[in-house]
Amino acid sequence: MQIHPAPLLAGSFRVRRACRADVGPIAALLEADALGSPEAPHPDLDTYRRTFEAIDADPAHFLAVVEDGAGTIAATAQLTLLPCLAAGAVTRLQVEAVHVRADLRSRGLGAALMDWALVQGRQNGAGLAQLTSNLRRQDAHRFYRSLGFEPTHIGFKHHLTANPKETGTEEEDHNVPHNRNGEPERRDTDSPARQPGLPG
Repeated sequence: MQIHPAPLLAGSFRVRRACRADVGPIAALLEADALGSPEAPHPDLDTYRRTFEAIDADPAHFLAVVEDGAGTIAATAQLTLLPCLAAGAVTRLQVEAVHVRADLRSRGLGAALMDWALVQGRQNGAGLAQLTSNLRRQDAHRFYRSLGFEPTHIGFKHHLTANPKETGTEEEDHNVPHNRNGEPERRDTDSPARQPGLPG
């Protein structure tokens, strides 16, 4: 994505591409979210940095940070361009992980950041902007509606935890015959084993 730094709210804030030094403050901002799931893992800083490097290396992604006049991180959002064959093959702007520092909410910064994001999407060829929002974030839902977003779909998530069959960690008897679907064939342990030459 071709995006350049820009002032927000008459120059009181500045939005730019995140750099590696921003990873710690961004992680702190995300983890301070009161609606974060208590079961959700809290990665260490090295994990966050590896994820940042993957985002930063992909030209379809742009991880944005907003800094205040003192250079402190005030907000963040991730923008992604998604070419899609559905809906008339319109390229979509996916907006993720929009977070504004708690002491700066309801002061217009979130709206300014989203307005900037929509402009960037149009300038990079997107014809549709989309995002998801936690069902409990009623204030956020009202906020997005005020910006012209409509709740047209229901989102679903499926956590892809490790599958023992895929990772090879499941203990299994490799001598057990498998059927055509890869499933172990059933053994009848209550009857004696059939011997060659004897009727079954």
